[in-house]
Amino acid sequence: MTLTPELYEVISKIVEDKVKKIKVTKEAFDKLSSGLSRLAEAQARTEETLKKLIERSGRFENAISRLAEAQARTEERVSSLENAISRLAEAQARTEERVSSLENAISRLAEAQARTEERVNELVITVQSLARSVGSLSDTVGFGLEDIAKVVLPGWLQRNEGIIVEKLERRFFSVDGEEIEVNLYGEGMRNGRKVVVVGEAKSRIYGDDVWKFHSKMEKIKHLIKEDVFRVMFGYLIHPSAEERAKELGIAVVASYMR
Repeated sequence: MTLTPELYEVISKIVEDKVKKIKVTKEAFDKLSSGLSRLAEAQARTEETLKKLIERSGRFENAISRLAEAQARTEERVSSLENAISRLAEAQARTEERVSSLENAISRLAEAQARTEERVNELVITVQSLARSVGSLSDTVGFGLEDIAKVVLPGWLQRNEGIIVEKLERRFFSVDGEEIEVNLYGEGMRNGRKVVVVGEAKSRIYGDDVWKFHSKMEKIKHLIKEDVFRVMFGYLIHPSAEERAKELGIAVVASYMR
């Protein structure tokens, strides 16, 4: 078969087309190979990233595990705290109950105290009334004793001390604004000299009474220029009064003495 120019041209065109297709296919293959290479690299990087992510995930899991343990411990503490609060609430309830009981007891005590104060006030009024009655009786007895002293003492003074005094009476002295009362006062004579008798009448005379009379006399002694004879007159003279009177130079005379 003779290769004609027309046939050659047809064959050449076919071959040229095939070569072009082969060339295009090679270029595509090269591109595909290059893409696969890049894909492999990306896969490697992905695997590396995944590996790191897995490692991080492991650490994250450990952290979550520790967090879960801490949460469990927290819940346990919270539970213990709730129990403690519950017990505290119960104790508070018991305390409030006791406080309520105490308030009731205090209220009853206050009422009892009010009743006691009322009774005490009544007792005070009764005692004050009794004191006024006793005071009146004392004044009555005192005046009666004073009258007896005015009768008995002049004779006793003359017989035992050589003092002649006509009468005894009450006398008041003023010292620095203070009024001092003496219920037996009389001016007389002894051995030709003027003497002043100053005394006090008291139903029962004890050592302290003698001392009080002495203190009274110390306040007024500068007001009396003459010699002073001090005497106490009573129904009963206690031994302590006799001893104290002897020390202070005061005569003590009982109503029965002559």
